Amino acid sequence: MDHTIDLTRTGRIGEAVSQIRSGQGKALMDAMRIELTAIDAVEARRLAERTRQSERASAVTVSVNALAALLILILAGISVWLVRRYVDEIESARMELDRLNAGLENQVRDRTAELTRANEEIQRFAYIVSHDLRAPLVNIMGYTSELEQVGKIFDHQLTTLAERHPEDIEPEAIRAVREDVPEAVGFIRASTAKMDRLINAILKLSREGRRALAPEVLPMTAVVQSIADSLHHQVVENGGEIVVRDLPTLESDRLSIEQIFGNLLDNAVKYQQPDRPIRIVVDGELTDDGRVHYRITDNGRGVSARDHERIFELFRRAGKQDQPGEGLGLAFVRNSVRRLGGVMELESELGQGSTFHLKFPTRLIVSGDAGDRL
Repeated sequence: MDHTIDLTRTGRIGEAVSQIRSGQGKALMDAMRIELTAIDAVEARRLAERTRQSERASAVTVSVNALAALLILILAGISVWLVRRYVDEIESARMELDRLNAGLENQVRDRTAELTRANEEIQRFAYIVSHDLRAPLVNIMGYTSELEQVGKIFDHQLTTLAERHPEDIEPEAIRAVREDVPEAVGFIRASTAKMDRLINAILKLSREGRRALAPEVLPMTAVVQSIADSLHHQVVENGGEIVVRDLPTLESDRLSIEQIFGNLLDNAVKYQQPDRPIRIVVDGELTDDGRVHYRITDNGRGVSARDHERIFELFRRAGKQDQPGEGLGLAFVRNSVRRLGGVMELESELGQGSTFHLKFPTRLIVSGDAGDRL
């Protein structure tokens, strides 16, 4: 086309017409159309192939999505079934636990009522027996005094008779009146005094068991320090010491706590090792199970392993008996500890000292009618 136009501009119109009539332009256009058709065919094939690939990819995607959705539904169904089963098991276990707890509570309530009645019966029995024993004991003590007076009268008569008629008095009679009778009266007095102390101890246990507990928040460091101060003179005169460290507070019955620590500290001072000054340490802490743990440690005589339980029995004592007592102190202490909901344990070795472990609930709860711990 450019060549034909150039021919026309230069005035060579005939050559231009001849060029057009030769058909060369049409041949070139036809060749171009063929090439373009070929290109269109290649592009069509490529488009068709890419369309098929896209359709296959779409089909695969749809299939994967459908499979994933199916798996999700299956997993969701399994999860729902497992959760439902777990919930049913929990509900069943809870109902079973509630049933067992209800039965256990009833059993505990029944056993507690039985123990309370038995304890009250024992206390009443001890109180009645103690009073019944005291009456004849008072009579024995009264008649012992009369016997003592009679002995004095006989002794005076023997003295008078010896001055007037010494030959009529036998030595056996003098020995009986002046030695045997006073000795017998002395034994009777000692025995009645011991029985009187035992009766008083039984009455003390009975009264303590019937006393209503009154919980209050106790600053234990100050409470125990006050008890230690009351023993200060007995301790320091032999070069000893009582160390009261910081103690956790406790909500419990003040009188019972004072009696418990008072008895234990007094025993530690009483049964100290003669060859070394007594050292007593009182410490404590809160435990992981929500209780309060106190320790009373001394370097006294200690207790043999075979007597660790014996010393807590009524009227039972262990070791050398060179101190006054009736074997009621530690029995009273353990009974008081149990009544406050605590436990008491002994760790001791003969000649090496002792450690008494006391564990109490941080808060004592008592019923309003019986005064017993819940």
